[in-house]
Amino acid sequence: MKHQHKYDESGKQLCCTLEEKINRKTDKQTGCCSTHNEPENHSDDDGHEHDHLDKDQTTLRMFLPAIISFTLLLVAIGFDNYFPQTWFTAWVRIAWYAVAYLPVGIPVLKEAFESIRKGEIFSEFLLMGIATIGAFAIGEYPEGVAVMLFYAVGEVFQTLAVQRAKKNIKLLLDQRPDEATVMNGEKATVKKASEISIGEIIQLKPGEKLALDGKLISDTASFNTSALTGESKPDTKQKDETVLAGMINLNTVVLVEVTTAYSDSKLSKILEMVQEATAKKAPTELFIRKFAKIYTPIVVFLAIAICVLPMLFLDNYVFRDWLYRALIFLVISCPCALVISIPLGYFGGIGAASKNGILVKGSNFLDIMATIQVVVMDKTGTLTKGVFKVQKVISVDISEADLVKFTAALETKSTHPVGTAIIEYAKGTEKNATVTDVEEIAGHGLKGKVDGNEILAGNVKLMKKFNISYDAEIDNTPFTIIVIAINQKYSGYFLIADEIKEDAKQAIESLHRINVKTVMLSGDKQAVVDAVAKELNIDQAFGDLLPEHKVQKVEALKKEHLHIAFVGDGVNDAPVVALADAGIAMGGLGSDATIETADIVIQNDQPYKIYTAINIGKKTKQIVYQNIGLAFAVKAIVLVLGAGGLATMWEAVFADVGVALLAILNAVRIQRMKF
Repeated sequence: MKHQHKYDESGKQLCCTLEEKINRKTDKQTGCCSTHNEPENHSDDDGHEHDHLDKDQTTLRMFLPAIISFTLLLVAIGFDNYFPQTWFTAWVRIAWYAVAYLPVGIPVLKEAFESIRKGEIFSEFLLMGIATIGAFAIGEYPEGVAVMLFYAVGEVFQTLAVQRAKKNIKLLLDQRPDEATVMNGEKATVKKASEISIGEIIQLKPGEKLALDGKLISDTASFNTSALTGESKPDTKQKDETVLAGMINLNTVVLVEVTTAYSDSKLSKILEMVQEATAKKAPTELFIRKFAKIYTPIVVFLAIAICVLPMLFLDNYVFRDWLYRALIFLVISCPCALVISIPLGYFGGIGAASKNGILVKGSNFLDIMATIQVVVMDKTGTLTKGVFKVQKVISVDISEADLVKFTAALETKSTHPVGTAIIEYAKGTEKNATVTDVEEIAGHGLKGKVDGNEILAGNVKLMKKFNISYDAEIDNTPFTIIVIAINQKYSGYFLIADEIKEDAKQAIESLHRINVKTVMLSGDKQAVVDAVAKELNIDQAFGDLLPEHKVQKVEALKKEHLHIAFVGDGVNDAPVVALADAGIAMGGLGSDATIETADIVIQNDQPYKIYTAINIGKKTKQIVYQNIGLAFAVKAIVLVLGAGGLATMWEAVFADVGVALLAILNAVRIQRMKF
């Protein structure tokens, strides 16, 4: 059956290329099945190793052909130049170089033949094949071997670099243990995690990782969530709260009831999403792919022209000299540095983001984040914690402790969130108080007796209703105020507000430092929104907004031709997320819908990670552009020198393999950077 080339949805060819060959090798080590080709059906005995450790692809084996070739080449060069041998002439010399060529040459020639057979004529493999066989044809045996040798070494280094990038991403996320201890009454049994059913009870010892998502049965436990959020700060969970695969138990033996199958766990979905992200190409990547497809045949025809056209214009035309120049031109023109180092740069960017608890759904979104000019943020849940907290207590003619005790005791008879905040603030001091005659006054507050004292707790309307004078400044406060009167006398107030996240101010300062404008949108009162914006130094803040009003605000910014990122919960703000250039979900760890909706998911609740995501995008794009500039600059210089007869095969090797290796080393830098 005739081979049919495969392309992804963006038109990128998925077969018969050096990139595909390297991905094919690395996927055998970092994951069972390639995401770059069609899905394969594997049986248990098809020879496909599912332990992800293909022994035939060890680093030594990968380098072995190059080591053999290099050794034979060094000996031959020694016989040619330093230790002349009478027998090392004529056919013996040719045969020696041919044997040195075969270990590195045969795999490349085989790939070239396969590509031609499948209809892909102008491949990197063909360029190297023509250049090296041509060098043999004109008697430049050492150069012919050296070009193919260094090309093969470069390919191994590229394979190792891509393999490392993919493995880093996989290991970073797929940290589930293969086994777990299942409790059946008092009996403990170790089972494969994939065989554990929903409803079974897992025992988790200190230092162990949870294998499946579940519900905590024990009263309390602390977990290290760095595998999921990028943060090693302990997260304390209470009974019946959700715990996720990949979390590490820190202190005591706990029991967890399994609520999700192994293959459906949150970590599985995150891992799948990040692996799929490597297939979503950035515009820069797609351009280079298309460019290489056009560029490669052009340079082949230019090489033919360099060899043949001078015959028409020169009297002293020497075919061998011009063929040599054409071969040099071919070697230089190989686009390896571009087609491997650029995807590798984006691999690194996605991996670096994952390491910091940021899930990027494709390298295209890294490019978008690098260009963001305005970050539009929802207030509640993004910059604030979305939980009412007592921020300040003012007591008048009574101790603060007594004011807190009396008020909290009265609020135990209420279900209002504000009352809950006061009770939490009291920390149990109200439990010994006697509460009687409680009356709830709708729209005003509470009235009752605590330890025999008449207590009024509510808004200023409650004070006015009972003709109790209070501090006039309270009327100018934008936040929620609970005013207290004891025995018909004003006794102070509680200031209650949604607590601003610890790193929110640092996040806004960091965004301003890179000239990113900040806008806050909220459904809360404008006075509250203004107070938060002032405290955080946000550029613009809009309150009293319904969802459709948020859309209008973002549309207005879009009309100014600004690149916008919107940060919200990814579900309620779906229309705004879709409208923005990049939709970012905060604290998306617990929500499948969030992971589905947003382009980028920040797995914990830290606003500072918005800046980190932009920074990673900028660094990734910077490295990609550096590699493009390096490759084009060096190749252009050596191409001109080669066409003019001023460069030899050795310069050509540097322009191809040397630049490719430099670009790869530059690309892997991002995996080592700290953000």
